[in-house]
Amino acid sequence: MSNNLQKKQDFDQIIGGAAQNYGVEPSLIRAVIQAESAGNPQAVSPAGAQGLMQLMPATAAELGVSNAFDPDQNIMAGTRYLRQLLDRYRGDVRLTLAAYNWGMGNLENRPGALPQETKTFIARVQNYYQRYKESSPTT
Repeated sequence: MSNNLQKKQDFDQIIGGAAQNYGVEPSLIRAVIQAESAGNPQAVSPAGAQGLMQLMPATAAELGVSNAFDPDQNIMAGTRYLRQLLDRYRGDVRLTLAAYNWGMGNLENRPGALPQETKTFIARVQNYYQRYKESSPTT
């Protein structure tokens, strides 16, 4: 049990560092992690996304990740990617999450064709995001 608590604490430290480095709210990072992997650093999606923030191998490689299952690399890279998307979509969290889940190319080439999976993802992350913001005095 204490090992799980230690792991969660380690994630909190990594999330805090990533939030500070990239100017992304810790609550948003936590929400993406919860929606993507439920906090499982070994998670692999049917599409092949890996780790806590479910980075696709090509995206992970572009972000300089050598081991997507390493929580530090995964959270730092995932947060950097969130920052890039937030900048690209002028701080619009909904568009950022759509691009994070569905891909920038899909979102920009077919904005009216958002799949149900992505709509569900956006709603889940926004729900977690709101809950984490309300429960954390530091975010």
